[in-house]
Amino acid sequence: MHCDPLSDFLTRVRNAQMAQHKVVEIPASNLKKEVTKILFDQGYILNYKFVDAKPQGLIKIALRYDSKTRRPAITELKRFSKPGLRKYGSSSELPRVLNGLGVSIISTNKGLMTDKEARRLNIGGEILCTVY
Repeated sequence: MHCDPLSDFLTRVRNAQMAQHKVVEIPASNLKKEVTKILFDQGYILNYKFVDAKPQGLIKIALRYDSKTRRPAITELKRFSKPGLRKYGSSSELPRVLNGLGVSIISTNKGLMTDKEARRLNIGGEILCTVY
């Protein structure tokens, strides 16, 4: 059986938000750390911390909710490119999520970045996931 670490990351965050947890712990990898940084920079999560445990480390993510309605900041977190079917796009073909209100996370030769940043730098890559 094949395991997809990024899908596991997204599912853990999605499930923690549905259960209204304040913090979620996820096994760390370099890809997951970069996705976490992008989610923090875009304001979808409250805070994060990288913990160096012995086998591989952990990522602790503090989830963001609306103070009045307790609705999560992330409405939808979707895997776009899958291990069985990779999706690539040039800078002009990158999808606009909710007409620019959401974010696509792109894996480029310059590292992970948002779709807006990739368009600005005029580079394409693999479209990993979409967030809004």
